[in-house]
Amino acid sequence: MASWNSIPLEITYNTFGWLAFFSWSISFYPQVILNFRRRSVVGLNFDFVLLNLTKHSSYMIYNVCLYFSPVIQRQYFEKYGSGEMIPVAANDVAFSIHAVLLTAITLFQIVIFDRGTQKVSKISVGIVIAAKFVFNPFYACEKPKVNDMVAPISIQVFMTVVKYIPQIFVLMKLIDDASLAQLWKTSISTKDLMEENDERKNKNDFEKEKLLGFLESHEGMMSVPII
Repeated sequence: MASWNSIPLEITYNTFGWLAFFSWSISFYPQVILNFRRRSVVGLNFDFVLLNLTKHSSYMIYNVCLYFSPVIQRQYFEKYGSGEMIPVAANDVAFSIHAVLLTAITLFQIVIFDRGTQKVSKISVGIVIAAKFVFNPFYACEKPKVNDMVAPISIQVFMTVVKYIPQIFVLMKLIDDASLAQLWKTSISTKDLMEENDERKNKNDFEKEKLLGFLESHEGMMSVPII
């Protein structure tokens, strides 16, 4: 197995690797904390969570098998040369395991907290089933082969592309509903304002007519010109 030929390069590699680990790992906690405080997962798209769990599970299988399996590592060196380095670092393994754990916790929150009328779509279930039976990432660790590593990493890439789409649609719908509500509220407020102005105008006209009537009835007694 190849080793680093540059200590500064190795330090830089590890530094940025662990910075990426902490940066990405921290991003999982706000949603988990928010769900816990609200005791609700309304607004969180369940398809996103399911696809995200499938993505990180596949990525974890890829990292764990390639990092810990001597059989796969030997096959990797036979295919790409003993001078190559394993393309998985300790921070990759740590991140993928942590990501699976936090996503599983979020999925558990969906089960126990208020979720309204939301549910997982059949499309997402179909995608997950296809990923399991077509690519079958778990087969890689049962009968480890370096070529099998293409399956889980392919699932990881595919899920990265599609997992955000359901959540985007949910947010767009929430924005549209909020916009319509605000528009309705604005229209009601405008209507009320117009009615209030009309009422004030009618009241002013009434007061003016009343004043003119008073002046006309006392025209002989008062030398006040009627304008």
